[in-house]
Amino acid sequence: MPRVKLELPPVFHFSAVIPVRITDLNYGGHAGNDTFLTYIHEARIQFLKSKGYSELDLGGAGLIMSDVMIEFKNEVFYGDVITASVAAGEFTKYGFDLFYKLETTREGKTLLVAKAKTGMVCFDYQNRKIVSVPDEARAKLETA
Repeated sequence: MPRVKLELPPVFHFSAVIPVRITDLNYGGHAGNDTFLTYIHEARIQFLKSKGYSELDLGGAGLIMSDVMIEFKNEVFYGDVITASVAAGEFTKYGFDLFYKLETTREGKTLLVAKAKTGMVCFDYQNRKIVSVPDEARAKLETA
């Protein structure tokens, strides 16, 4: 079976800085694969906050993650600082994708450590059902 390959958008207008903690490391001495999910979660929260939103309030709708894809490119070690760039795209009536580019700098060189994508669906938590992407939120996120 071929490996997954993720095509990232050409431009990212937002980035978050995330230091690698000692608790992020696994028995291999590098950040574990599960930790990368927490990095993209943190980046997503900071991205939404920069637009005046949260996962529970995207202009009247909540968000729920429907899928995730992570393509690992390089190891991450304690002391590394990750720059997690985020961009929104591929909007549908009920959701959109968030794309992530995770990089670190070592010895003066920028290294791509991972690419990721999360499928986000707008969700009404009170009524437990999916809802349409609010127009205002779409406009703000598309230009991000």
